Amino acid sequence: MKPRPFDYVRPDTVGEALALLAEYGDDARILAGGQSLIPMLNLRLIEASVLIDISRIAELDGIRDLGNEIEIGAAVTQNMLMAWPELAQKLPLLAAALPFVGHFQTRNKGTVCGSIAHADPSSELPLALAVLEGQVVLRSQKGGERVVAAAAFQRDMLTTARAGDELIVAVRFPASEGRGTAFSEVARRHGDFAIIAVAAVADRRGATQLGVGGIAGRPLVRRIFNDPAGAVAAWADELEGYEDLHATAAMRRDLFKNLAPDVIAEALRCAA
Repeated sequence: MKPRPFDYVRPDTVGEALALLAEYGDDARILAGGQSLIPMLNLRLIEASVLIDISRIAELDGIRDLGNEIEIGAAVTQNMLMAWPELAQKLPLLAAALPFVGHFQTRNKGTVCGSIAHADPSSELPLALAVLEGQVVLRSQKGGERVVAAAAFQRDMLTTARAGDELIVAVRFPASEGRGTAFSEVARRHGDFAIIAVAAVADRRGATQLGVGGIAGRPLVRRIFNDPAGAVAAWADELEGYEDLHATAAMRRDLFKNLAPDVIAEALRCAA
């Protein structure tokens, strides 16, 4: 199947992209890597009057160390971030999660911000952003720039707080130096979306920020202070989960119960 007809525009600056979004609004789609957008257009799950290609805007093509946080521009691909020399030191959770994101070929085109914008609840990068309590930087021609916390940005499955005339220009991940992190997931095949993904960030006091993806419409996060196995089991019993052709809700809860304590233990070990 092929997509419905659309116009294609490749602006040279963020200002030009924002002007196009102001003109077309919800009828426009942002093209960065296209690894999710193009299949959805081909299957006619979504439509667009115009595709705005931001992949060659120099202003968006950078990784910036802001001290306490790392800002990743909207044109930065997943493999570019993996190749960043300071990734393991500054963002060890992302260093652990990125190898699970698709495959080498898709990571060459897929962008970090594109994955956040797509907001699949089983995707690794939205989970990492939620657990680290990161931020999404949005910009529009009319409203200027605003920064939205991860918890407020992803509202439900494939649904975010981005307005039709806004562009995600960057995401910000708090640097994790001095904290322990761990990530694991279960998928049908390596590179598939996770059936269950679990991420944790722990400090030296023993407190753990635990997140799970694939069990609800968006990543869920909870603070755990002691008795990880008991806390995980109690939390899992509260979760309804959802069912699809890959797993039942009960299977997802059981996977979470078995996976999360090991992830917490690894994060605590790294924080020691």
